[in-house]
Amino acid sequence: MGQKLTAEDVRNLLRLEPNATCGEVRLTFISRHSLAAQALAAPFEAPRPLGSALYFMVAPSAPVRLHRIRNDQLYHYYLGDPLELFLLHEDGRSEHVVIGPDLRGGDHVQFFIPGNTFHTARLLGSGSWFLGASTEWPGVIPADVEIGDVDALAARHKDVADVLHAIARMPLNAL
Repeated sequence: MGQKLTAEDVRNLLRLEPNATCGEVRLTFISRHSLAAQALAAPFEAPRPLGSALYFMVAPSAPVRLHRIRNDQLYHYYLGDPLELFLLHEDGRSEHVVIGPDLRGGDHVQFFIPGNTFHTARLLGSGSWFLGASTEWPGVIPADVEIGDVDALAARHKDVADVLHAIARMPLNAL
């Protein structure tokens, strides 16, 4: 084994770039096959790739902002600290799970996020960095991503309001 990886090592080795919603990101796959808009159910109004995938790294200077994606997505844990994921479901329920390496402790190494679910996250453990991936279907285009109104969602999900506000105060990509 080599030296322990740092956030900067991961950022450089994987060529990650700052992202408005998910820390630092690099798109790794977008299907060359697409679905026509008429083949998709609402809310999709334009053609979409069959699927997409990306790496994402969360660090104190690159948090996960409160957002939702129209598409179903699957989070994958790869390296680093665990990530506590907060989900705000359309039916008003709130849920939180940990994406990380401690299978005996209940962490998930994969976790499904239904389309249109607002979510945000914070680092656990030493809080240094988390490296994961997201796969989506159909594939995501920019119109599929919406930043959440923290105050409105905190009012609706009072059980996680303090967490939503705390995460929203984190600096975005202050590298």
